[in-house]
Amino acid sequence: MLKSLLRRLSAVLGLSLLIGGVPAQAKAPQVAHPALWEVSDPDTTIYLFGTIHLLPDNVQWRTPKFDEAVAGSQQLVVETIVDDKNPAKLMSAMASLGFTNSLPPLAQRLPAAKRPALAAAIKKSGFPPQAFDRMKTWAAAFILLGDQFRDLGLKGGQGVEQVLRGEFTSAGKPIGELETNVEQLSFFDRLPESAQVALLEGAIEGGKTTSDEFSGMIRAWSRGDVQGIARTFDHDLSDSPALQQSLLHQRNANWSKWIEQRLSQPGTIIVAVGAGHLAGKDSVLAMLKKDGYSVRRLQ
Repeated sequence: MLKSLLRRLSAVLGLSLLIGGVPAQAKAPQVAHPALWEVSDPDTTIYLFGTIHLLPDNVQWRTPKFDEAVAGSQQLVVETIVDDKNPAKLMSAMASLGFTNSLPPLAQRLPAAKRPALAAAIKKSGFPPQAFDRMKTWAAAFILLGDQFRDLGLKGGQGVEQVLRGEFTSAGKPIGELETNVEQLSFFDRLPESAQVALLEGAIEGGKTTSDEFSGMIRAWSRGDVQGIARTFDHDLSDSPALQQSLLHQRNANWSKWIEQRLSQPGTIIVAVGAGHLAGKDSVLAMLKKDGYSVRRLQ
């Protein structure tokens, strides 16, 4: 369960710094109507849009209502900014968190039965095995999971945030972030080793399971099925309170407070974060409502 959960987290919680796309064969509707909300006061409007970070290129997710929100927004705020043309900041964050000399060689961290699959995945990656031995388990998993997606056939640049960032950049509008690259990667770095090993095992599995999981998540997102997304994560995270606290509850609390503080400044912005953060009883939306704010769904 945890292996599949962590793959889904990459798509809808925003922990996708090192993954650039989604399997091309993942089946998705041609036209999507993902959920969009608004929280406002007399001089401030904040649109909240739940995203899928990894999308095939045949999903038409723009709607007139969404385009109206984008056109009226003076700023885009995303979870974290990854500059594909200048990845030095991301690489620095990875170097500061993802390497250690205190762990055994990577193969020894897996059960013996999993080691041949790991060796094959490392060989396919083109990285020398010694490089993986110095990586923390989560970092090695991210590298190999990205290779798995590429093997399935990626359509890079189709994720919602990448499209919006390009649009706001072209329009000369500022782009902000809720977390730095280091802060986002640190959520994986704080996972217990058992969870990191589960992620690594998932990264060396065959591709059909990954494709099926993403197809299901994309369908729910495309329909605006917030309850469906919430049910998935409530079920999967119920076995891991530590993961639930680190990746969902704490981040949602941080972001809801940020939104509340931003309402004290006039203007209109759009906040685009992983759809999993806007679904369920502990979502950003639920926390805003608990604090007395009115959240209106627009689509």
